[in-house]
Amino acid sequence: MLKILTKVDYLLKETLIGLQRGGWMNWAAISTVTVLLFLFGLSLQTSWQVEKLLYQFGSQLEVSVYLDPGARAESVEPLVSTMPEVVDIEVITREQAWQKLVKELGISGIEGATQQLGENPLVDELKVKARNSEVVPTLATQLAKLHGVDAVQYVDEAVRRISQLHRGFNWVTLTISIILTLTAIAVTTTTIRLIVMARRREIEIMQLVGATSAWIYLPFILQGIAFGLVGGAIAWSFISIVQQFLGHLLANQPEFIKFLTNGLQLTPLQTLLLPFILLNFGATVGLIGSLFAVQKFGKS
Repeated sequence: MLKILTKVDYLLKETLIGLQRGGWMNWAAISTVTVLLFLFGLSLQTSWQVEKLLYQFGSQLEVSVYLDPGARAESVEPLVSTMPEVVDIEVITREQAWQKLVKELGISGIEGATQQLGENPLVDELKVKARNSEVVPTLATQLAKLHGVDAVQYVDEAVRRISQLHRGFNWVTLTISIILTLTAIAVTTTTIRLIVMARRREIEIMQLVGATSAWIYLPFILQGIAFGLVGGAIAWSFISIVQQFLGHLLANQPEFIKFLTNGLQLTPLQTLLLPFILLNFGATVGLIGSLFAVQKFGKS
């Protein structure tokens, strides 16, 4: 146990020495990782919020199902309720629709209106709410195939626009993240390599006394991981500040804005998951950058 603690103490001391000798290059690497993780964190959080908004909006998108004149809603509703894409069904019978129409037209007596037309010309209708916006087209196709269904209508253009917005935002986020990740790895690699070169004489002495390559270069790898962890912590702090600022800014907004804002709140799991992802992402970037630096130095 004492031997293990001694090794850990040596690694920590060597890591701190390397960080001290890195000087301003340390902050170059940390700041680059911080920018990467800050933008990535905001993009990830916004993606979660947009996805939640799409889910809420998608669940409000109603697919109107009009039945054949001879069909009744009681025979079709059980089939619709078994579909996994459906979250709610509202049945509007032909009698209910006829009463509503007569009331909207301002006709005093429904019996008189029925006598004038001969009979109720309307049909039973099902208003089906989808699980999310992306399943609406598929759900509409399935509903149209049911026996007794005459027509299916839904806001196709709105659904398509929402899906395109979600996919486009995800692609933009992915592209920005890849570019910034490569930049952060490059800066981390350069920083670690400069630190290695500054301590080259010490490394040569360690090699002469029989130290293994893994033991020599492990502190430099830990330095790269430290860059990522510090950058992740700073990025999460900035994101928290932005969240608090927006919260105060929207506190006095109209009720509709408040409603949307409350609907975009992250779940408790997402709130805990975001800093965990940032720290792990930062540590991974630092690890990759330091491994590249050690590999390049070993070949030089």
